[in-house]
Amino acid sequence: MSLGGDDGYGGDYDSREASRARGASSGGHLTRTRLPEGDGDPYGPPRRPGRAGKPSRNLVTVVGVVVLLIAAIAFANRGGGKDNDSSSGDTGGTNAESHPTAPTGRRPVDGKNPTTGIASGFPKTEQGAQSAAANYAVALGSADMYNRDRRHELVPQIFTSTAAGPLQTKLDKAYSAASLEKIGLDANGKAPDGMTYVSRTAPLGTKIGEFAGTTATVEVWCTGVFGTAGEGSKNPVTNDWFTLTLKLRWVNGDWKAEGYSQKDGPAPVNSDRTASTADEIAKAVEQYGGFTYAR
Repeated sequence: MSLGGDDGYGGDYDSREASRARGASSGGHLTRTRLPEGDGDPYGPPRRPGRAGKPSRNLVTVVGVVVLLIAAIAFANRGGGKDNDSSSGDTGGTNAESHPTAPTGRRPVDGKNPTTGIASGFPKTEQGAQSAAANYAVALGSADMYNRDRRHELVPQIFTSTAAGPLQTKLDKAYSAASLEKIGLDANGKAPDGMTYVSRTAPLGTKIGEFAGTTATVEVWCTGVFGTAGEGSKNPVTNDWFTLTLKLRWVNGDWKAEGYSQKDGPAPVNSDRTASTADEIAKAVEQYGGFTYAR
């Protein structure tokens, strides 16, 4: 899919600790076997028992070990009692000790634009630039870009004021009524009745190309689904793999794009999984909400 370019948390962990010692008693008759004690009479009085209710040393030791283990587990789950994010260095999103499926880096941003839903307030770091680029890739690959009014809301949120104006003009030409008609959409980017137009992008990873404090170039490896779902569609939904490269600049306390470009791949080998029906795809789009991304 061509986008016409030129060139959200973690939470605190709660641990619960509860230990209760319960005494046990048994009723009934007690049978005592008298054993020899020293050189005395083997049938003499039995060895005097310890005080009733006093726990043995072994029991105290076991209980102490269990309590220490519970405390150690709770301490580990709390990350040492502090937010580890505050002490981690900015490594550009890579960590040799992290697990393959674990999220890396600092916590993402909390804010987002109430109109467009795009996250904002990215930190002035390499990771902040990557977070911005990933979020912008999702917006640029969304179905909203096919609607002129919606597109005119998104572009100023993504691009600098200098770049937004010229890009709007270029995108308006790229998403002209004639171009939209070729993919089965009307002038407002809407599919015919009974059909659903699908355009969703999912970033799989980001990479910093250049970083100079107030400027950055970020590559975003993406996959996505694009096309019209519905019986008789001439533009069925297919998947795509591509890489977006965004040139970013730090402006007014946030990262904004100055331009972007797109290239195909890297793409994996297609599996032999049977394609879903047009109806299943249409229902999936309606039932499963899309995401914004902040790594």
